[in-house]
Amino acid sequence: MDKEFYVAVELYVSSKAAAALKKPPTRKNAERRDLASRAASGNGEAAQKRVKEKTSWLGIGRNSTSAGQWRPARCKLVEEEEGCLLNVYVDDTILYRSIYMYLLNHTDIRAVHRSLFDRRNCIGIFSVAGQMRGAAPTSEPLYIQFEDEETANTWLALFRSYSMPEVYGRWLSPEDGGLYRMWRQVDLTCIQGRNLGVTRPLADEMLSPDQEPKADPDAIDMDVYCEIFVNGMLCGRTTVKKGIGAPDWHERFVLTDLPPFENLEIVVWREKRLTKPVLVGTVVIVLVNFRRGEAVEGWFPVLHGGQATSTQAGEMRLLVRVDEEIILPYHTYGRLLKTLHSRNHLDWMRELETRLKMKNVNNNIMSIAIAKNVLLENIMELADREVDGTQTSHNTLFRGNTVFTKTVELYMSWYGMAFLESSVGPTIRRLCAEKVAIEVDPVRIGKGPKAIEKNVELLVSWCREFWDHIYEARTQCPPELRKLFEHIRRLVESRYRIRDDQNRELPWQSVSAFCFLRFIVPAILHPHLFGLLPGLPDVSVQRSLTLIAKVVQSLANLNPTVQKEEYMRGVKDFLNDSLHAMIDYIIVVSTPEPGNKAPSTPLTSDKHERLRIMNALRQRSAAVPILYREAIPLLPHLLDIPRHLAVVTSVIVRYSRTRNFQPTRQGGADDKFFSEFCSRCLEVEEQALFRVSKLAAKPRRQYSEPAINVPIPPTPSHVPLPPSPSSPLKAGARGRKTSGTSRRRSQSQKSSRPSTAPSSSEKSGQSPSRKSLSSPTTESEPRPLFQPPALPSSPLPSSPTESPEERAPRPMRPPFMHHPRSTSTDSPLSRKRVPDALMSPTLDGSVELPGDEGGKRRKNIFRSILTRR
Repeated sequence: MDKEFYVAVELYVSSKAAAALKKPPTRKNAERRDLASRAASGNGEAAQKRVKEKTSWLGIGRNSTSAGQWRPARCKLVEEEEGCLLNVYVDDTILYRSIYMYLLNHTDIRAVHRSLFDRRNCIGIFSVAGQMRGAAPTSEPLYIQFEDEETANTWLALFRSYSMPEVYGRWLSPEDGGLYRMWRQVDLTCIQGRNLGVTRPLADEMLSPDQEPKADPDAIDMDVYCEIFVNGMLCGRTTVKKGIGAPDWHERFVLTDLPPFENLEIVVWREKRLTKPVLVGTVVIVLVNFRRGEAVEGWFPVLHGGQATSTQAGEMRLLVRVDEEIILPYHTYGRLLKTLHSRNHLDWMRELETRLKMKNVNNNIMSIAIAKNVLLENIMELADREVDGTQTSHNTLFRGNTVFTKTVELYMSWYGMAFLESSVGPTIRRLCAEKVAIEVDPVRIGKGPKAIEKNVELLVSWCREFWDHIYEARTQCPPELRKLFEHIRRLVESRYRIRDDQNRELPWQSVSAFCFLRFIVPAILHPHLFGLLPGLPDVSVQRSLTLIAKVVQSLANLNPTVQKEEYMRGVKDFLNDSLHAMIDYIIVVSTPEPGNKAPSTPLTSDKHERLRIMNALRQRSAAVPILYREAIPLLPHLLDIPRHLAVVTSVIVRYSRTRNFQPTRQGGADDKFFSEFCSRCLEVEEQALFRVSKLAAKPRRQYSEPAINVPIPPTPSHVPLPPSPSSPLKAGARGRKTSGTSRRRSQSQKSSRPSTAPSSSEKSGQSPSRKSLSSPTTESEPRPLFQPPALPSSPLPSSPTESPEERAPRPMRPPFMHHPRSTSTDSPLSRKRVPDALMSPTLDGSVELPGDEGGKRRKNIFRSILTRR
């Protein structure tokens, strides 16, 4: 019997798609359009690369109503004999799109960054003609929003269970389903810009990395924002910032589960009220050349113009980290896991931080502990060590930055984000929307006593509103946090032997030291870091939040006197009135709910559907090969244990070799534990190198050889089989979506394959080209290190809302090539020159060099994978 799954969603419908839905085409016209789209997909490589003044098809203006709208829809996932089909209906009857899920890759189905639509729990499905059909334009991705995070995670796992993971060497290791799989992520922080809009030639005198350029006297006062593209696909937007050519963003974009790397582009736009945004320039970073696993911060030039008249239009300060990991089957990490679980996971975090100065693997170690269901137990064990009961430590209890307190911060962020949102999220956004400016410092305000008194009253009113919402949300504290807070409170009570007056408030203060000092109050101070705001608030609003945070923290400390600032004494009455409510709040959040409490609501249809999906996932996981099964994320937190282990392994190997750390059996117990852990990581690294070398040494399986038994439904005979847009075997990459049209790459463009994959020459038995995860990729035609954007030879097509009078030639978007180093950048971006023998347009990237070059390459195969540089 066919399996069917249903869910109600919100669907993003662009203006072009909405127009197509109003007049359903006849069958004859639909067939004609389908043939035209297939022809366009085949011949689109010859089309020019175009960009509109608004680069994304999402619309002309950021807040334009013509850009599109969200409409209620219903998704139906049907597992049939011929495969798996996703049908999306609007208005319950109109079929918007049908997608053949079994033709997609895992990287075609991924979470959408919140900045794109300012909505949570969104999933994007990226497909091309032949993988779907429907009345809407086929070049547009499908964006759907789910009711809550749990539902979104459940359906993301279900979608990926029917799609194909990026597995290599299927024919070489049929027992595992392949040799390894790949995972990629880009962590980008847009920090600030300078001299944006001020153009100057690229031939200016080069400056040293630590030398600041002279300020331009004619800096332009304008509103600017950025759009982030990965492989030509829009993935995120910054907020609009005002400034004289020097806006501050400090906005972070973590883009995970990406397809094979090509380029990262940051397109800078100038926002105008009455006209369309104007292109300022573009930063292009070639990801295939970028060093893996290391954060690179520097000033990157923003380029504008064509090949003959290229100019620099300012600089962007960026912090970029690129990760690309080889993930082995779970059983290859068995010895490493045994060593990892032999002691408290937090002890490993402390060891890595003290010995190797590593701080970027804590989330991965926490994820492994959560999967084993021992994280809370580990935290409680460390809390028992932290609370020693001495009289000298009770004043500073849980106030320092230790491994324990840092882990609790991560723990609260993991489980308590919904609780934090309900506590302070709406109030913060309302204060920022109203641009409330509060100042009570006589020196800062520069006005008389009446103005100060008025501002104090305004501060108290907002503090009361914040506290009322925080207090009302106390019952929504998740059980994971309640158990932790209860353990801390009871631990302090028992260790310090609380009497009637002596240290009576210490247990409550120990709970508030985490709940408020390290969670709620930092969220009020920096709401953009906790996802409560899309970007930095205005300076005046930031000052208001700082004052409110001070008052709330004083209340959490159970200290109504406020002795630090004289001008803050006006809030003393508010603190005294709220003191008993704060104690009640702490008691509630540190008391677990009764275990025998009956469910407040009966099992709804949505919960029943989620249970059906989880049961179906278990059945599918049992029927697929190992690597395919492990590529399906684990619910409810979408954990991927082999991926977390792969990240930990590669980071430890890289750091230990950078610091010349040698495992030894001598020394104390901690030294032996740590040496054994590093040895296990080196064993995993050697196994990864062996599998990569095995794949590179043997030719690809011929069609006459037997394939492994992967239970994937057969392809319908009436459906063509084009490559998936992010498939490792694709012939070209999809371009950026621009107002319903897709930009195609030329056929000579390199295949978007991980550098560990074998080259196309393996099909003919030739020696594969030796590439590493951090080395440049040889292309079939020469590509210079930098080439400025080119001007179009013909006018670009206008948007649906553009009048004929507005149509005019516009500059093309920069082509995909390496961005030059800024005159003041400190980022070590470099690319070795491709050998002349490999730069001929007639040579394939996998062709062998004359002489003994092939043997040399075999000898040095994937050396950088071992060094992880």
